[in-house]
Amino acid sequence: MSTDLFISYAWTSDTHREWVRLLASQLHLMGYSIKIDEAVDYGSSLSGFMREVTEVSHVLLVVDDNYVHRANNLPNSGVGIENKWISGVFDSKPATWLSVLFVRNAEFKLPHWLNEQAPKGFDFNSNPSNGEFPGSSQVDAIWRWIEGLPADKKHAVPLSTVHKRAARLERADALKDPGNYTNPALKGRVTFRYREHPNYTVGNSEYLFKVSFSGCSPNSVYVYNNGGLKAIGLITSSSLNLSNVDSFLTPGRSINPSIGQRAVLLNREGLLCVIKIEEIQREVNTEDYIPEHVTFTYEILVND
Repeated sequence: MSTDLFISYAWTSDTHREWVRLLASQLHLMGYSIKIDEAVDYGSSLSGFMREVTEVSHVLLVVDDNYVHRANNLPNSGVGIENKWISGVFDSKPATWLSVLFVRNAEFKLPHWLNEQAPKGFDFNSNPSNGEFPGSSQVDAIWRWIEGLPADKKHAVPLSTVHKRAARLERADALKDPGNYTNPALKGRVTFRYREHPNYTVGNSEYLFKVSFSGCSPNSVYVYNNGGLKAIGLITSSSLNLSNVDSFLTPGRSINPSIGQRAVLLNREGLLCVIKIEEIQREVNTEDYIPEHVTFTYEILVND
């Protein structure tokens, strides 16, 4: 995967390093692939840092006073080497490739080589005495730069709205996840909203059964053999004898158990599972919405 952003900064202090890493984490949380100093080869060959720089989509310089000093006066420092390579490819890059973030740099000083380039800059300076600190608007400005969006926000969609939309999509995908409709235990109790997924899977390995439902009446449901089973059957005897439940199997595609009734399932390994319908809930489409569902208990017969 290509890197969206390389962040160049000076190790001015532990506090400054922590601040930069938190910024990188924020941008990563927004979905960007971030490269920062942990994976840089500072050798002078093209196979090292030069490749790291030329392959990224954007470069962000976090420029405090110490960064400017190192870029201008310490060519063998990490910042000095980074600026050597960045300046070497700058002219071959789009105007939007590099930007500068000013922090603890009230005079907006730049490395000498950038003074005539006039790169886009972000003011992250703070003024604690006036209660002025960089925040969401500055982070939003970086996001707009990375995405190539105009500074004019007349047609902007707030990031909070973007995140809400992403959350909706993720919740919808989560509802489709088959893992939400699986219980690997050999015995259990399940409530299944059968409109949300084609089937519910109980058991595991050879002891696996996929059972499908649909609504019928307030007191009964349809249970289907939709190809995941070999056969199904409604147990009509009031007394359950596990030794002969296979006698209730039929070649039909569906059965119609009521609350309190049991059914037997045969999987493709020749194993049996008995389910009992405990509760049936029709859809209640009011302000206090209740989705249609069935609650059933099941027991996979291991020693049949």
